[in-house]
Amino acid sequence: MTDFRPAALRLASPSILSRRDLLRGAAALGGVAALSALPGAARAQSGLTVGFIYVGPRDDFGYNQSHAQGAAAVKAMEGVTVVEEENVPETQDVQKSMESMINLDGATLLFPTSFGYFDPHILTLAPKYTDVRFQHCGGLWSADKHPTNVGSYFGYIGMGQYLNGIAAGHASVTKKIGFVAAKPIPQVLLNINSFLLGARSVDPSITCQVIFTGEWSLAVKEAEATNALVDAGCDVITCHVDGPKVVVETAAGRGAFVCGYHADQSSLAPEKYLTGAEWNWAKVYTDMVSATLKGEAIPNFVRGGLADGFIKMSPLGPAVPEAGRAQFEAVKAEIEKGGFSVIKGPLKDNQGNVVAADGEAFLETDPVLEGMGYLVEGVIGSTS
Repeated sequence: MTDFRPAALRLASPSILSRRDLLRGAAALGGVAALSALPGAARAQSGLTVGFIYVGPRDDFGYNQSHAQGAAAVKAMEGVTVVEEENVPETQDVQKSMESMINLDGATLLFPTSFGYFDPHILTLAPKYTDVRFQHCGGLWSADKHPTNVGSYFGYIGMGQYLNGIAAGHASVTKKIGFVAAKPIPQVLLNINSFLLGARSVDPSITCQVIFTGEWSLAVKEAEATNALVDAGCDVITCHVDGPKVVVETAAGRGAFVCGYHADQSSLAPEKYLTGAEWNWAKVYTDMVSATLKGEAIPNFVRGGLADGFIKMSPLGPAVPEAGRAQFEAVKAEIEKGGFSVIKGPLKDNQGNVVAADGEAFLETDPVLEGMGYLVEGVIGSTS
């Protein structure tokens, strides 16, 4: 059978064409509109089409998998079509992916899920596609400078890392715990600080050493960092990288306990897994899609915590002692009531500067925490 597609589209099999490939091929035809005449060109005929974009694979046991699980819940909703693309870097490639979802699939609600998608990529396209809603995970939307068709959503998962820290504090023998982190952005710094402060609520002498890899997903550096932390005497390890699988398996393989992040990794290290701070994006996404289907506006700034169902904790593992279980459950109940502060005075950063005066406390809902630029006293490491 003769293939009448232009050369730009014949270069790849239809089964492996990415949205970026299709958009490049459309340029060879003189525009995106020409794709509507091609076999297999996807176009929404009715209902709501929602797009999800992931910076890594959907089965990474971590950040991207948690979002894909949320997308799966949206797929089950009546009147909704879901389109997804994985392994999209934080470059102009994400602009191509978003434009293809808008122009080829008719998507009017997009969830570009990676932190680096926001500026400049979402902010570049939003003024061009004013009828499309861009919901970004982790970006701090500001009414005075950002488009109104852009929104920001995130969860107070630092509270989950605080609970991780409580479990770690009860399990640690060396009183040294470790954290493998990607980049020193505010959300990551809050998680590191919360982990250490949770552990110090058990024993104020505990320290936490952090190693930044510089990338959201880089298996070699994650393994090297984990091994370095264990070599330094850290006997409980957690992380904030996209796919915690390497950290969990490497730490457990070295005999250290682990606390998970993003999703449940207990199956990777059943005996060494203490608990984990997980996202519950299914609730978040179905709530926002339901509002859209009803014609209701999604708030530009959406946040929630344990009580709101935005985050959840993995079941406690067998290595958590009874005293640890009791404290974990009691503090979890306090957090769910609301009004709980992890960052409270007197508190200094690890450079000796006061970050919270005596009697001063920052609730999880305080936007100032999303501008955090320090590591607290007791954290061994640097943000630069």
